[in-house]
Amino acid sequence: MTDDEDLPEDAPAAETADPETATAVAEPEPEPAAAEPAPKKAARDAAPLPEPAAAAPGAEAAAAAVNKKHWYVVKVQSGREDSIKKALDRGVKINNLEPHIANILVPVEKVTEVRDGKRRVKKVKKFPGYVFVECEYNEHTLYLFRETSGVGDFVGATLVRAPLPLSDREVQRMLADQEEFMGDKSKDAAAEDASTAARVKLDFDINDAVKVREGMFANMEGPVKDITDRDSQTPKVKVVLTIWGRPVEVDLEYWQVDRV
Repeated sequence: MTDDEDLPEDAPAAETADPETATAVAEPEPEPAAAEPAPKKAARDAAPLPEPAAAAPGAEAAAAAVNKKHWYVVKVQSGREDSIKKALDRGVKINNLEPHIANILVPVEKVTEVRDGKRRVKKVKKFPGYVFVECEYNEHTLYLFRETSGVGDFVGATLVRAPLPLSDREVQRMLADQEEFMGDKSKDAAAEDASTAARVKLDFDINDAVKVREGMFANMEGPVKDITDRDSQTPKVKVVLTIWGRPVEVDLEYWQVDRV
């Protein structure tokens, strides 16, 4: 058979390799996972992380309103502090100013008076002629105060300048003993503390003539030379008494003498 002789159509195919080898060769290799398209990957990497849930708008507004309130001092007609406070409280309710005005306070203190040998505790104005206000300083509060009889201006305010609010230290120093300001204490506990810390109010002063009520110098009279610890609960009184014809300085308790 020559090279150029045609093979029959039904001639067997050329000899192939071993069947097992053929199968192994024929099996296609697994293709690697397709790479993520560059645009999608870039978009995913650039996407911002989810932000934490924001506070409710109402809560933010309430917090902002609270932060705007500060304590101020307002001049009022002396002797009318309580009635003016009541008028301002009514005005706050009538004009719906609760969001702008939180507190109106007339500071008081308890003092112990000694008269005829008897001690009496009473409340007196701590700052006569002034009220303290915790509020926002704006046109709403200004209108209320300017339209209320007996009210002057905010301390420190001018026609072109708003008043400076009290500092935290000033507020604590002036109002820390007030029941309305203490907040977390009960009224009974606050009243007990105030009674304990009440200062003594004397009905005599230096150079006034007094009479010793009891003791070895009972019924003797003389002028007051000095008073120490005047604002405490136990002030001391130095009285000049005449003993055997000579002036003698005697230290006495405040309750041992009466004004002549």
